[in-house]
Amino acid sequence: MTERDSDIEFDFFEDLDFEDVDTREAAPAEEGPREGRFTREGGPPPRRPARGPGGVTPLLRLAGLIGFVILVIVLLVFWVQSCGGSGKRGTFERYLDRVSVVAKDSQQIGQDLTEVLTTPGLKAIEIDPRIDALAKRSQQVLAGARAIDAPGSLREEHLEQVESLQLRVRGLRGLADAFRNSVGSTNVAQAGIRLASWAQRLVASDVVWDDLFKLPTTQELTRQGVTGLAVPDSNFATATDFGSPRYWVLILDRFSGSSSGTAGGVHGTGLVSTVALPSEVTLSTDQENTITAGTDLGFQVTVEDTGAAQEVQIKVTLTIQQRPTPIVKTQTIEVINPGEQKTVVFRNLGQVQFATRTTVKVDVQAVPNEQNTGNNSASYPVIFSLG
Repeated sequence: MTERDSDIEFDFFEDLDFEDVDTREAAPAEEGPREGRFTREGGPPPRRPARGPGGVTPLLRLAGLIGFVILVIVLLVFWVQSCGGSGKRGTFERYLDRVSVVAKDSQQIGQDLTEVLTTPGLKAIEIDPRIDALAKRSQQVLAGARAIDAPGSLREEHLEQVESLQLRVRGLRGLADAFRNSVGSTNVAQAGIRLASWAQRLVASDVVWDDLFKLPTTQELTRQGVTGLAVPDSNFATATDFGSPRYWVLILDRFSGSSSGTAGGVHGTGLVSTVALPSEVTLSTDQENTITAGTDLGFQVTVEDTGAAQEVQIKVTLTIQQRPTPIVKTQTIEVINPGEQKTVVFRNLGQVQFATRTTVKVDVQAVPNEQNTGNNSASYPVIFSLG
């Protein structure tokens, strides 16, 4: 082989791409490259595969990790806020549930007091033990309210609720004592003043509950962003003149059977008017009355105490005389004073008959010792229409 041939042979192998050569049979790396026709002393090293910029992939991975961590943190914050809001609402809800029991029990005691005061036939000597029993029940309700753990933001309002219940306990105890002291007394007016002074504590208890507990508690719930929760009401004194001496003088008169200057103690009640609702048409007994009957049909009946004594538990009955089954509804006026007018409203009457002449009758129950009963009832000819 000539020198020229040798050069050609080396040039040929220099142009080969050694990356394509299978080197699985090559010697271990520590032995170094073998000399031969595949290498040439002083020649360039074999080419390596091309790669992208060395720092791009780690940066992308780091950015993705940071984004994931941020997402987790944001979701965690939303979760914590959600749990916090739910927990806050639950705290208020549990508190108001317990207060509702207290409010209902105390209000029921007030209704029971009215029942005692309006029970026909009771004597003054029978009143104070019954009111004493109500005072003991009220004391138990007060203890229940004190045992309630109020949320921190409602501590002051809760103390006002407790104060309201304390006024009710003191008022009931005072009423019981005043009734005991009034038995056999000839000075009914002075006894009425004593009773009214204790009754005024019961009236004040309603004001404290409404203005210092219910209203600010409702406002605090709004400030806290808690919606859908109702703050319970609790009304104890039902009569509008519950704190006036006259109210109690009339009660003492009725219990004792005396007149105390009430014109000989004449008894009587009278039917004043009957009004169809919602049209507000006053019914006439002399001519036919056309009444538009919708789902909100009702009748408002006004009754007056025409005597000189207080009357209690007066039943008022409304009858629609239709066939085959008449509609009969009854309501009760708990107490009414001489010269006072009170109204009762009858609703949810059921299905009336249309385009048929019928009669609506109203009866006011006669009170004991009533002499004139001619004004205790009235009949009204009516025709119900669809309008």
